[in-house]
Amino acid sequence: MSQIKKVVIIGGGFGGVAAAKQLSDLPNVKVVLLDKRNHHLFQPLLYQVATAALSPSDIAYPLRSIFSKSSNIRVVMGNVCDIDRSAKEVILEDGGKFSYDYLIVAVGARHSYFGHPEWEEHAFGLKTLNDALRIREKILLSFEKAERAETPEEIAKYLTFVVVGGGPTGVEMAGAIAEITKKTMVEDFRKINPKVAKIILIDSGSRLLSQYPEVLSEHARRDLHQMGVRVTCGKTVTDIQADRIYFGDEMIMTANIVWAAGNEAAPLMTKLGVELTRSKQIKVRPDFSIPDDDHVFCIGDCVSLMDANGKTVPGIAPAAAQAGRYVAKLILKRLHGQPKSGERPFKYMDKGSMATIGRASAIAVIGPLKLTGLLAWLAWSLIHVWFLIDFRSRVAVMFSWMWSFFTHHRAARLIIYVRKRTANK
Repeated sequence: MSQIKKVVIIGGGFGGVAAAKQLSDLPNVKVVLLDKRNHHLFQPLLYQVATAALSPSDIAYPLRSIFSKSSNIRVVMGNVCDIDRSAKEVILEDGGKFSYDYLIVAVGARHSYFGHPEWEEHAFGLKTLNDALRIREKILLSFEKAERAETPEEIAKYLTFVVVGGGPTGVEMAGAIAEITKKTMVEDFRKINPKVAKIILIDSGSRLLSQYPEVLSEHARRDLHQMGVRVTCGKTVTDIQADRIYFGDEMIMTANIVWAAGNEAAPLMTKLGVELTRSKQIKVRPDFSIPDDDHVFCIGDCVSLMDANGKTVPGIAPAAAQAGRYVAKLILKRLHGQPKSGERPFKYMDKGSMATIGRASAIAVIGPLKLTGLLAWLAWSLIHVWFLIDFRSRVAVMFSWMWSFFTHHRAARLIIYVRKRTANK
């Protein structure tokens, strides 16, 4: 391999960063990492920013800093709007273009409202730091509005929190909101009593955390119930308005709705000119390449793949990172002339899954082990801290968690959104 080859990676998430790291400092390979944001985000802890346990800088790290010592990697902040496969070019919203020999698309997913995009105005999803800060502000402002409300009905509306979706994100959000209302905010107000807040978790399935063994999902339901969360399964949301939500045969007045019910791949996937699934994912080949193109790979939440073991590759951070490393190694082998016949299809190594419910409460599946309670929570904490990018973030997060564990305080309870003021104010 004497000629310099160009690899373009779209997306600075777990998959994109893992692929870039695998290609770092290699001769004759130039890498361009494109992302519309300038930071890598540790998405599994977004809900803690949304519930004021952590600050944004605790779970995000500048992409340029990650690759500052990688001489062959160029980080470019820009929004990719199109992909021209015939010309082998990636096109940015501002008109910039980047040619490639190999392309890795790792753009992730956004929340899906199942044909009701208008619901997003009132039910915020949680995928980015902006999403988390919007939710944090909404929650904190609701307490302020409840403190100033004149009627019991108004107070009840602002102190009612509804989370839609019984997967890990929904369970974690519901548990965190319960801790805020029942513990953190109790002494902060004089007129209202945050302890009377209602937290409702809705899921259309028969049980929470359907991807976990039934015994663990039942454990999560019991823990949430003890924390004051009402869990409602088997009911589908039919409408969401500014101050209410309809599900099943019920209507609840609320000013706070968090959407954690579904995902769909980023709109960029439509630009590749291949067939998409209902959730806008691409059904990739066993090596993550798209149909009819050996030079374009898609990884992470934006793809659907059954691995060599016959298991569906989940849309979680460890799977994306494994896929990124696999594709990068595959590209290198091809650049060195290794025939495709010698390539092995991707096999996902399942290292376990876990979800936190609240303070000292979590569930985990690690191989044959099924953990609950404090032991699962400690395992969850250690693993999540370990995967944070830099040492400073690990120390900051551990300190924040220790402080919160012993005091129930959440230091990031800041309302920072600045509204436009009229000329006479």
